[in-house]
Amino acid sequence: MEISGILSAIVIGIVIGTLGRLVLPGRQRIGVLWTIAVGIVAALVGTALAAGLGVADTEGIDWIEWTIQIALAALGVTALERFKAQR
Repeated sequence: MEISGILSAIVIGIVIGTLGRLVLPGRQRIGVLWTIAVGIVAALVGTALAAGLGVADTEGIDWIEWTIQIALAALGVTALERFKAQR
């Protein structure tokens, strides 16, 4: 992966992680860096899942791919918050 790909993954991870937190009710007690990490993972896994489903490359905005990524980020934030609360 080139440096531009890494920077793109970070930027998309910030957006996806933030949107994932916004769709959840209440306050999440995880930090910004964890949000970015969850967002990056959700963006990468969501893209792979969308490609597997055949909806990754559509004309215009890839709404289905974004929805998958945001849902995965919300699940990731929830899972991380619960894990940290148990510790």
